[in-house]
Amino acid sequence: MSGGKETPRQKMIGMMYLVLTALLAMNISKDVLLAFITVEHGLNATNKNFDQKNDVIYAKFAAKLAENKTKTKPWSDKATKIQEEAKKLCEFIDASKSELYIKAQPELTKQLADTFNLINGKANDNYDIPTNYLIGPDAAKPTGKGLEIKKRIEEFRNLVLSVVPEKEKARFKIGLHTEDEYVKNEERFEPWEVYNFHHTTLAACMCLLAGVKNEIKNAESDIITLLLREIDAGDFKFDIVTAKVVAPTSYVVAGEEYTADIFVAAYSSTKNPEVLVGDVDTINKTIRGTPIVVPVSGGLGKYTVKTSSEGLQKWGGVINVLAPDGSNKAYTFESSYMVARPSFAVSPTKMNVFYIGVDNPVAISAAGVAPTNVVATLTGDGTIANNGQGQYTVKVRSGNKCSINVSAKDPKTNVTKSLGPSMEFRIKKVPSPNAKFAGIVGDGSVSKGELQAAGGIFADLSDFVFDLKFPINQWTISMNINGLFMDEIGKGPGLTNGMKTMLGKAKKGSKILIENVHVQAPDGDRKITGCNIKIK
Repeated sequence: MSGGKETPRQKMIGMMYLVLTALLAMNISKDVLLAFITVEHGLNATNKNFDQKNDVIYAKFAAKLAENKTKTKPWSDKATKIQEEAKKLCEFIDASKSELYIKAQPELTKQLADTFNLINGKANDNYDIPTNYLIGPDAAKPTGKGLEIKKRIEEFRNLVLSVVPEKEKARFKIGLHTEDEYVKNEERFEPWEVYNFHHTTLAACMCLLAGVKNEIKNAESDIITLLLREIDAGDFKFDIVTAKVVAPTSYVVAGEEYTADIFVAAYSSTKNPEVLVGDVDTINKTIRGTPIVVPVSGGLGKYTVKTSSEGLQKWGGVINVLAPDGSNKAYTFESSYMVARPSFAVSPTKMNVFYIGVDNPVAISAAGVAPTNVVATLTGDGTIANNGQGQYTVKVRSGNKCSINVSAKDPKTNVTKSLGPSMEFRIKKVPSPNAKFAGIVGDGSVSKGELQAAGGIFADLSDFVFDLKFPINQWTISMNINGLFMDEIGKGPGLTNGMKTMLGKAKKGSKILIENVHVQAPDGDRKITGCNIKIK
C-alpha cells in the first residue's frame, strides 16, 4: 500500500489477516471453521468495495481522457494495462478456487463452484485435497497450482512497480510479497507456496486466496490513484494574484548592469500592466514623486539600472492592473540586490578533500558572473569537468594536493580574467570498507538459522561521504570441522557449494573465520578486514 497514515480500511484488512494467522495455528474445530467463514465473508466484501472504488477512479480517467487526450493518454494507457492484468489475475485465482471446490466436492458443477463460498462447504476441514492441488505430492519439490499463483503474483507486482513514477518510487509501498518465509522453530526458509498452503485446510486456503485478491485490488487502487494524480501534477494552480520580481542574480559586480523581471503572477500576457519604480507609498499603493516607467512586453516589465555603489541596494514599485470590472488594481513590490567587488568561491559538495578514483562533485560560483561564463581549471594529476549550472566533477589520480583556478570570461570580448588566487585541496585514498557476513562486522556471534540465511559476503563502508560500492573479488571461509581445519575460497560475493556444505556442518560453539577478503576499490584491488564469527 502507498505510504502515509493507515486508513480504517487498511486497519480492517490488517485485523482480518491477524485473525486468519491466529486461526491457522489452532486445531480445526467447528467454531474455528465458522470463524474462517466470517473472515472469508469479510474479505469478499472488502474486495467488492475495492471494485466500486476502482470503478470510480477509472471513470475519472475516462472523463479526463475526453477532456484532454494528449495529456491524459500516457497515464490512462498505464492504468488500463493495470486494470486488465489485475482482472486476469483475480479471474485466475477465482478459477483456481473453483477447481479446488470441485476436487473437494465432486458433485459440484462448474457453475456452482464459480459462486461457491465456505458457508456451503462440506470439506472445509480437509487438508489433503488442497495440499495435493496447490503443492503436489512432495512439499520438497512443489508442482501444484500454488507455483503458478506465485509466478503470476510476481509478474503483476513487477508490472505495478514498473509504472510507478520515478519521483514516487521511494515512497510507494506495495504488498504481494512472495519471498521465502522463515520457519523460526525449524530455523529454515520455506517457499511462499509451501509456507502458506502445505498441510493447510480447505477453509484456510480459501481465506488466503481471498486475501491475495484483496492485496491485488488494493495494489491496483493505490497505483491507479497515483497515476490519476500524475495527470495534473505538472499543471500550474493559481489562487492568489501577487506582484513578483525575478532577477537573474541579486549579486552583481560594480560597473555591471542589474536586470530584473517584474510581473503579476497568474496575470494574462495579452493585457500588459503598468509598472512603476520609485519611492513606494505602501498605504495608498502609489509612487511618491516622479516614478520610473518600466517598459512592459508580454506581461513582463524589464527593469535595468547601471550599478555603481557597493553594498545592498533596495528598490520597489507599484504594478497597476486593469481588472475585469474596469477598475484599477495596484500591487506593490519590494526587492534588493547586492553590489560587490569581483570575487569567486569554490565549495566542495562532499568534503574539503578530493578522493582518488571517484567523481568528486564541486560547486563553483563567481559573484556577478553567469555560470556559463565561469572557467575552472585543475592543477595537479587529474581532470575537472563542467556539468553546467555551476556544477563540476573533479577526478584525481594521484598526489597529495591539487588546486582549482577560476576565471571569468567576458561574453562580449571572450577575454578571460582570473578572479583571484587558486584554491588548494588535499588528495586522499578512499578508506577501506569492512567485510560483513551474516550481519556481523568484525567479531560477533550468530544463530545457526542466521548463518544459513546468509547469502554471501558484503563490503560495508559506513559513515562515508560517498555512496560507493566495493564488489567482492575473492574471499575465504576457514572453519574447524571434526578436528580438521578447512578452507574454501570464493570468487564474487556469493557462497560456493563447498561453503554451503561447510556452514551446514557448523555447530553451537563453532568458530568461522572470514579472511583474505579482496574488493574492487576505485584505485584497484584492495584487501580488507574480515570477520570472526561464533555460533551461539
